[in-house]
Amino acid sequence: MKYFGGCDVGSTYTKAVILDENGKMVANVTLKSKINAEESAKLAMKDVCSKVDGLKDSKDLAYLIGTGYGRNKVPFADENVSEISCHAMGVHVTDPNVESIIDIGGQDIKGIAIDKDGTVKNFAMNDKCAAGTGRFYEAMARSFEMSLPEFSKLSLTAKNVIPITAQCTVFAESEVITLVGEGKAMDEIAAGIQMAVAKRCFVMAKKAGATDSITLTGGCAKNDGLKQAIEHVLKLKVVNLSTDPQLMGALGAAEYARQKGMAKH
Repeated sequence: MKYFGGCDVGSTYTKAVILDENGKMVANVTLKSKINAEESAKLAMKDVCSKVDGLKDSKDLAYLIGTGYGRNKVPFADENVSEISCHAMGVHVTDPNVESIIDIGGQDIKGIAIDKDGTVKNFAMNDKCAAGTGRFYEAMARSFEMSLPEFSKLSLTAKNVIPITAQCTVFAESEVITLVGEGKAMDEIAAGIQMAVAKRCFVMAKKAGATDSITLTGGCAKNDGLKQAIEHVLKLKVVNLSTDPQLMGALGAAEYARQKGMAKH
């Protein structure tokens, strides 16, 4: 049996996936990224290969593709593919009915429209500012003195929404600290934060030509409050994927590796 790998080196987390010849995921791993992207890739690949019998390290893979923010730092990859293409393919092999993605990474937001074969039809990207990204949510959770999972559920109980006007992470954090200090309801402030991010996602989704079937990828896809806010703003039901949405980039990279590796042999 031949095995194929995808390594997605993100700014916050590094993910790796191994597929067999039939496209079945046989191993995956998610690690906090190091400052050195190459070290992150090596650690993730060593970890994921150790989970498959017969694989000592990434050299034993038939084909390996690197993707993500640090894709050029996967020294043992056969080639690199953009994370936009990999997220599209990852979602396509998980649920072929999904036609659009909002990908919220550590440092950017992307809207992606998927073609019938899993390739990218169109995309739009907000990479000039970290507002609404994973880093933004980490800053917000700190302001509330909560863990990210606690914060992601906080807005679900809100009766009202307190609007957050600042778009910048730094200014938004100051605004939130002021509102908390004034004794405003924490869940209503959180609802305002989620709504502000949902509106940013809405813009990216529309620019990319998002349609009825949309899903979220990236670590922020696990944020229940954001999912609810996006559904409210987009007036669409967000599809839950059967595979961890944070793995979509690595899964897509592994699927590209499988297609290219099988074509070679």
